[in-house]
Amino acid sequence: MALTPSNMLPLGTKAPDFNLINTVDNTMVSLEASKGSFGTLIMFICNHCPFVKHVNSELSQLAKDYTSKGINTIAISSNDAINYPDDAPALMKENAIANDFIFPYLYDETQAVAKAYDAACTPDFYIFDKDLKLVYRGQLDNSRPGNGIPVTGTDLRAALDALLHNQPINEIQKPSMGCNIKWK
Repeated sequence: MALTPSNMLPLGTKAPDFNLINTVDNTMVSLEASKGSFGTLIMFICNHCPFVKHVNSELSQLAKDYTSKGINTIAISSNDAINYPDDAPALMKENAIANDFIFPYLYDETQAVAKAYDAACTPDFYIFDKDLKLVYRGQLDNSRPGNGIPVTGTDLRAALDALLHNQPINEIQKPSMGCNIKWK
């Protein structure tokens, strides 16, 4: 596994639109139809990455904590499923069910969406406001596999809470770290 930081898309960037297959129920999901009334959390994740596995329970809990507050969560996997079969859509569905994801887990087969977001790693996090302008991109928290720091979602939760309370979001944001996206 290659430790890769996120690319830190410029704040204020408009969220690129997409229409991708939800591997959980085989429906098409667009950003416009799935965005939250207060904001939208978009995560690039995958099944096999140890950095994502380390935080899956927190990702599940985050969505449960914020969906009712008007912040919707969308997860996208853009990994090459041919060379990384653990990331195939059928296994994405199993992973979503096993981790009790209440959000769509979308498959970006062409990798065009990951490229549009300048996503680099899994996990990679982006928070957009109600107008789909980027207000946060960076890490979940300081926890990494094996470093002994508990997974709390501190950084991401602070940004989500600030967005909900119409407070400024700290512009000093640490990049997420994880496995590189498995490009074709």
